[in-house]
Amino acid sequence: MTQSHRKLVGTVVILVFVCVYALIAMALAQGRVTEASKPVQTIVYIVLGLAWVLPLLPLIKWMERKD
Repeated sequence: MTQSHRKLVGTVVILVFVCVYALIAMALAQGRVTEASKPVQTIVYIVLGLAWVLPLLPLIKWMERKD
């Protein structure tokens, strides 16, 4: 698979993953997090806001691999 094909496939996968992750993160955030204290809410929102990057790092490395 050429690098341009990998980038196309990877972009589609990233878009789908981020949309699904956003729905899951919103569901988690509307649960018990709204009843927590402000510092706990801040930490949870930071973690949820950055956690999507970790599962996508291998995909991004695969997309950038040379032919």
